[in-house]
Amino acid sequence: MNAYTRWHARGVLRLSAVAAVSAWLCVGWACSKGGGGAPTEAAPEGALSERPAPTLAPGERRWPITGEVVSVDPKGNTIRLRHNEVKGYMPAMTMDFAAAAGDCASVRPGEKLRADLIVGEKGHARLERIWPDDQVSLDTVDAGLQALREDTHNRGRSVYREIGESVPGFVLYDQNGQVVRSDRFRGKQVMLNFIYTRCPIADMCPASTLKMMSAQKLARAAGVTGIEFVSITLDPANDTPGTLRTYADERGIDTSNFSFLTGPEAAIRNLLAQFGVIAEFEGDIVKHTLTTLLIDEQGHIKYRADGSVWEPKDFVERMHRG
Repeated sequence: MNAYTRWHARGVLRLSAVAAVSAWLCVGWACSKGGGGAPTEAAPEGALSERPAPTLAPGERRWPITGEVVSVDPKGNTIRLRHNEVKGYMPAMTMDFAAAAGDCASVRPGEKLRADLIVGEKGHARLERIWPDDQVSLDTVDAGLQALREDTHNRGRSVYREIGESVPGFVLYDQNGQVVRSDRFRGKQVMLNFIYTRCPIADMCPASTLKMMSAQKLARAAGVTGIEFVSITLDPANDTPGTLRTYADERGIDTSNFSFLTGPEAAIRNLLAQFGVIAEFEGDIVKHTLTTLLIDEQGHIKYRADGSVWEPKDFVERMHRG
């Protein structure tokens, strides 16, 4: 086991340490500027959003682009976009752009989006980092962010949520690009964790996802009803709705009651603080603790497992049967 894995696998921190670090996260991160939508807001030095955009291949260039989806060709992995002017590159027009399978699956005709336009030396163009851009969604997610930020600030050094406490409210996007309010899960049990799709350590996020999938199957076999599984990204700058959709599809995950969530980085940071999850970047790698929670129908934390050594059956045994 290398030092990086040991740092993660340790997982369980003394409560006082979690509270202290979470309070630091609250002070250092909760005052980030900016609103909802795609995670583009400014952040203090060292915060999760202070990272350069993904490296481009030689000869490629990047521009921000916005527009309305005209049609989607999932077989050809292309999105026809009626886009606005791309300043410094081309006027407004309607064009077909290559996009990842997950992005093609998560956007629909008539939707507005924002993305990175990547153009190669030979003029081949593709869209990356696609986010919803309609005003209603942006306003809804922004309002959720402001409420969560205020809640984190008001809790101060008591920001860490103990077993028995209610979970914080949030508004994020799921893997289909749909706005998800936390109250959507009220009246249901929720098994929740934090991961990121680029995690390279087999016994960290990949293993955690496999265990969540196992718990989903065990819960169904045990006759558990009214249960939702939720994974929130630690890396929202890269884990767009389409990226999360690809992650779920490639693993054959049943998303009928399994949601992958992303959104503004400030919202993610505040959730990390309130759930006592530590995350920091070293280059493109996120060093983080692992936390998996079981939340009851009233929104209270019922059970918590820190680290990577936990069994799906332990969670299922604590779930209410239908």
